[in-house]
Amino acid sequence: MIGILSFVGFTALVGIIAYFATRKTDESSSDGYFLGGRSLTAGVIAGSLLLTNLSTEQIVGLNGSAYTDGLSVMAWETLAAIAMVVTAVFLLPRYLKGGLTTVPQFLAKRFDVSTKTITSGLFLTGYVVVLLPVILYSGSVAISGMFDVPTLLGVTDSTALVICIWGIGIIGSIYAVFGGLKAVAVSDSINAIGLLTGGLLIPVFGLMAIGDGSVLDGLNVLMTTEPERFDSTGNAGQEVPFSTIFTGMMLVQLFYWGTNQQIIQRALGAKNLAEGQKGLLLAAFLKILGPLILVLPGMIAYHYFEGGLATSDLAYPELVRAVLPKPMVGFFAAVLFGAILSSFNSVLNSSVTLFGIDIYKQHINQDAPEKTVVKYGKIFGIILALAAMFIAPLIANAGSLFNYLQEINGIYSIPIFTIIVVGYLTKRVPAIAAKIGIFSGSILYIFSQFWLGPNMKESALAAAKASGVIDPAALKLVEADAYPHYLHIMAILFLTNVIIMLVIGYFKPRETPFELEYTKQVDIVPYKHIKIVGIAICTIVVSIYIYFAK
Repeated sequence: MIGILSFVGFTALVGIIAYFATRKTDESSSDGYFLGGRSLTAGVIAGSLLLTNLSTEQIVGLNGSAYTDGLSVMAWETLAAIAMVVTAVFLLPRYLKGGLTTVPQFLAKRFDVSTKTITSGLFLTGYVVVLLPVILYSGSVAISGMFDVPTLLGVTDSTALVICIWGIGIIGSIYAVFGGLKAVAVSDSINAIGLLTGGLLIPVFGLMAIGDGSVLDGLNVLMTTEPERFDSTGNAGQEVPFSTIFTGMMLVQLFYWGTNQQIIQRALGAKNLAEGQKGLLLAAFLKILGPLILVLPGMIAYHYFEGGLATSDLAYPELVRAVLPKPMVGFFAAVLFGAILSSFNSVLNSSVTLFGIDIYKQHINQDAPEKTVVKYGKIFGIILALAAMFIAPLIANAGSLFNYLQEINGIYSIPIFTIIVVGYLTKRVPAIAAKIGIFSGSILYIFSQFWLGPNMKESALAAAKASGVIDPAALKLVEADAYPHYLHIMAILFLTNVIIMLVIGYFKPRETPFELEYTKQVDIVPYKHIKIVGIAICTIVVSIYIYFAK
């Protein structure tokens, strides 16, 4: 009961603070609603970025991956720091120079309006079919497990899951649809403090549990009994083989932190370039500490439960329930709930922005006043949230949650990233090249990952079993060798699409070279220490990899 009361109390407090912090925001204007009036400071941006990323698809999913593969999955966290530095140095100045509200707006200026619309549609499709349902599902698994909702309400596991999904969805929708970006960002910043504090307590109590009350003894036990799991370089057959960090892994990171509307919208709301860059750099530095929350608990769970859990995605919630003192479970569930809401309402708010500005204003009612654009954006957000709540329970049999999310995202992430990169680095590649790049990238990836790859893996496994191979580890290696890792496929398709676009640009260039105009909406004087701090962050990341490499 104490846990439930602390959960409700902390959640309500965050909502009240967010409400009073955003009372003076002009929600009738698209700039005020979608970008928080371009008034976000470095601290708010950093906290919002971190908590947007730190949701249960990360906390539950990545710790589940660490439970299976060990330290090598830290690439999803540590390499994000480098991607954020690149975004701060190269991409954000260009975004703010153009006065952008959404990433697809740049594509309209660089190519044409139809390219922008296609890109917005891809983003929205990915959000409603994949990302929003995964956030709702993973969050519901965590909350239901921590509070044992089936027993508490006397319902089945599946019914408890649906109840949690709809509870999270409704509350998250209220934050995102009716509060706008500033409400999302303020609540994120508050929850980020609680999540970092509570998140760090889980490995502390976990190490104490396996070290007879001593954190250092617990760490020593973990490192001496399973030293092979403390290897930063993944092997073939694991989720992140070492070679992938030089191919598709960096592309995924650059897409996510540099072009994904859900993430970059926080930086677009900065009051000036310097604040945006400082926010990104602060978030990048804190991201280096991410494995303490998102990887180490999974490794502790593997030792604590002796690798005996039914599925890897149970590693984190089961460890929390096993090692965290009961009175603290409610507080931690509250900040975890805040993280769930953060990712959900961040994606939803980005979806509302994309629809309102890139689709409704552009194609449905070009003369609509800003108040009307915001109104119909909110209506679309409600419809989107309802769709995600219906889809979320269907993910129960998706397998490895984090790996599933990353692989599916490739359908739209790499094509979009390709045309943005080519758009910025060239001046004469035409709009038709961008359209062909989007469709060829998506179609080829779908063909590769959902037809060619599975067929080749199935044939290889059948041949191996026919020759007498029955060991699960050996069969896993056979499957890994039968077809390139999906991160390698992303890199191959990225290069293929770049070549296609450049060839089209060579034979059919734009009539006039593209120039990005400075709209003077925000001050674009950069942070004076941007290069020094950026190099320091990248050096730390590389040093960590070298230290843990076996």
